[in-house]
Amino acid sequence: TGRIAVEAGACLSIEAGTVVKGEAGAGANSTALVVARGAQLKAMGTQALPIIFTSIADEITPADIAAGNYSGPNLAPTVNGLWGGIIILGNAPISAQNANDQDVTELQIEGIPTSDPNGLYGGSDAADNSGTITFISIRHGGTNIGEGNEINGLTLGGVGSGTTINNVEVVANQDDGVEWFGGTVDVDNILVWNCGDDGLDTDQAWNGTVNNFIVVTPVGGSAMELDGPEGTYTQGPNNFS
Repeated sequence: TGRIAVEAGACLSIEAGTVVKGEAGAGANSTALVVARGAQLKAMGTQALPIIFTSIADEITPADIAAGNYSGPNLAPTVNGLWGGIIILGNAPISAQNANDQDVTELQIEGIPTSDPNGLYGGSDAADNSGTITFISIRHGGTNIGEGNEINGLTLGGVGSGTTINNVEVVANQDDGVEWFGGTVDVDNILVWNCGDDGLDTDQAWNGTVNNFIVVTPVGGSAMELDGPEGTYTQGPNNFS
């Protein structure tokens, strides 16, 4: 319930086959899992036992997963905005500016109130490690926190290349499927389906690679939105293969 933060120095480990469900929430009380700078998430599913992040309204259970039934039994794959999403933040470089057009090395991530210091991202450690995320499915998220500002399925803010992310599915998110804000993390094997905005979105000079991706957009939105530096700092291109 609410915004759950894994704070600096802590590591949250989630076992394969687990179902994590978020309560409904609105505005600053939107449900989200936030991994702050200096913290780690080890969500290590397997092909047979993925980890599913979904809404409390979704009736899927770990027993369903164990039996090989990976589809939710009651929510259509177009139902979105029922909870927030997953936000991973790190100390890798970003290209950003403040309201005075001055370069800054850190910012507050979108979707998190400025009063929460766990929402800061960016730094100078390109090899920063925010953990290992593999074989996860993120479903029915993207709560609107106000003024058209929704939470992405998976947000990666200043996440470093020491982080391992692969085999990620995002289904029916109200906003983007996966969005990078700077950083240097690579991601392998992404499936984004039925998101309301962009499937894959890059900002603030993210310098990394996506290997092997599928974006399916039957409910609107675009497959990709690719933006470059927002400040004078640059750190090379991103690549999609």
